[in-house]
Amino acid sequence: MALTDYIRTFGSTMKVRFGTRVHKVAIDAGFTCPNIDGTKGRGGCTFCNNVSFSPHGRKSRGVAEQVESGRQVIQKRTGAKRYIAYFQAYTNTYADPQALDQMYREALAEPDVLGISVGTRPDCVPDPVLDLLAGYREEGHEVWLELGLQSAFDTTLDRVNRLHYFSEYRQAVRASQLRGLQLCTHLIAGLPGEDEYHYRETMERVLELGTDGFKFHPLHVVKGTMLANQWRQGEFEPMSQEMYVETVVNWIEQAPEEMVYHRLTATASESILLTPLWCGKKWKVLNAIEEELRRRHVKSRQPELSQVQRVRSI
Repeated sequence: MALTDYIRTFGSTMKVRFGTRVHKVAIDAGFTCPNIDGTKGRGGCTFCNNVSFSPHGRKSRGVAEQVESGRQVIQKRTGAKRYIAYFQAYTNTYADPQALDQMYREALAEPDVLGISVGTRPDCVPDPVLDLLAGYREEGHEVWLELGLQSAFDTTLDRVNRLHYFSEYRQAVRASQLRGLQLCTHLIAGLPGEDEYHYRETMERVLELGTDGFKFHPLHVVKGTMLANQWRQGEFEPMSQEMYVETVVNWIEQAPEEMVYHRLTATASESILLTPLWCGKKWKVLNAIEEELRRRHVKSRQPELSQVQRVRSI
């Protein structure tokens, strides 16, 4: 058995849709964030050190060059030959729409790139940006908008210095849905002050609004963050792997069967990860999630590879 026997992963969903293996290529397009540059705040979220997910360590490289670099790695690792350009690091809608269009289209111009996935904050998706993304969808590209909500509780968002609120997420979701955009919502388990009640309520509020996919992350402490200082001073204690696995499976059981899961856990490199150390062992965590799904007898949610659902591979 595998995770795809229990849930609809992003990879399995793309294989149904395009009839071939599709993999995300991470892009760092040099964006910043309104919570860093002083527009809303400085220092960012208490847990934020984007080096933990920036594929090139904030080195300035062109989009096409990063696609090529990622392509070479992925082909050797998975054999995938079709890609989604994932604009990942920092806030990837935080620029003038004309500048965004130039960057997005540079990725879309690559012959084996089927579309884009854009990670951003709920307070950084004005109508002109949403219209831009909707335009790519109308052209036939695969388009995902990934919104970093993390929690539906404003008190928690204040506690970790997000400087946005659930009302802004609600507004962004409704505006995106009006344009037919696919949404992936990011949630973090283990945020300070939260417990099972908060996790359950956050999922319930997100599902009430509607989303097409999820990314789940365990809160881990990395160097160079405010959270690292709080942990050293004994003000924060990370959740255990067992509690994280239980939370993720609870979320999966709450969600509808057609939900697409882009990620079930997150890691940081050994060079910057402080705690919990289990966050550096991705496959161990995924295996534990799979085992818990099996133990609870969660039924298969894998879509069938029907000719009706499948589109011709480009």
